[in-house]
Amino acid sequence: MTLPTLLVLDADAPPRLGRLTGRARVLHTGDEGPAALLPEADVLLVWDFRSRAVRDAWPGEGRRPAWVHTASAGVDHLMCPELAASDTVVTNARGVFDQPMAEYVAALVPAVAKDLPRTVGLQRDRRRRHRETRRVAGTRACVVGSGPIGRAIAATLKALGVTPALVGRVPRTGVHGPADLDRLIARADWVIAAAPLTERTRGMFDAHRFGVMQPSAVFVNVGRGELVDEPALAEALRRRWIAGAALDVFTTEPLPADSPLWELPGLLVSPHMSGDTVGRQDEPGARFVDLFERWVAGRPLVNVVDKKRGYVPGH
Repeated sequence: MTLPTLLVLDADAPPRLGRLTGRARVLHTGDEGPAALLPEADVLLVWDFRSRAVRDAWPGEGRRPAWVHTASAGVDHLMCPELAASDTVVTNARGVFDQPMAEYVAALVPAVAKDLPRTVGLQRDRRRRHRETRRVAGTRACVVGSGPIGRAIAATLKALGVTPALVGRVPRTGVHGPADLDRLIARADWVIAAAPLTERTRGMFDAHRFGVMQPSAVFVNVGRGELVDEPALAEALRRRWIAGAALDVFTTEPLPADSPLWELPGLLVSPHMSGDTVGRQDEPGARFVDLFERWVAGRPLVNVVDKKRGYVPGH
């Protein structure tokens, strides 16, 4: 019996695939290898979700895998026109990062409201400066992105006494449509970007949107860097059009050391870590192995991405 060939695009810490021993021929590669190895693979596991190597290599010649799985919620790092037009099934790690990312946002909101970053800085300087801070309960949030991550963020913020409004691609019960976005962000204290990156969402937070927000608003991006016009955000912060921002994702990652974003007033910078928790490799790896077992058995895969839309339908 011929074993299926699994090609893994590795990150710093490779996935644990011990359950596949003797059940698959496993090949590992870095950014330099996909072009040569894709024709050999029946299945591709994109473990390094920051890599663009698959998107670059896919249009080449030769056979392509029947199934591609990415250990991330977003698929923009691997999607290209040739993959979108192919018969290859694409799945993602939907459900793995929802609660960790919601907890991250829920930590940012009171930290900013209570001015904790400045408290840490004052302690470092051995300075005592009494201030009054904002209440969290009773504030409003606009969460842009109505998928599992956005819904988890809204639910977690609600537990803090924040009134959330969800905005999605299509309006439905409990979810506002794009036509309501400007109205909702104009009254929100917290504007949270958690949408997938598509042609519709690219650059959606621009000078107009930052101009609509109230001066006391804080903007948080845990979705994709390309959702934001970063120069427009920088201008909004410099001119105090909004009170502050927290970015976990950026147009260029890692964020270059010479980026002006590092020194913007009121901006918190973190290194794409909102969904990363201790032991974070275990669950995505186990989820993939479960999917692999379904695939080998000929059962339908779950978390199948609509390649034209760029996300799993149903949110």
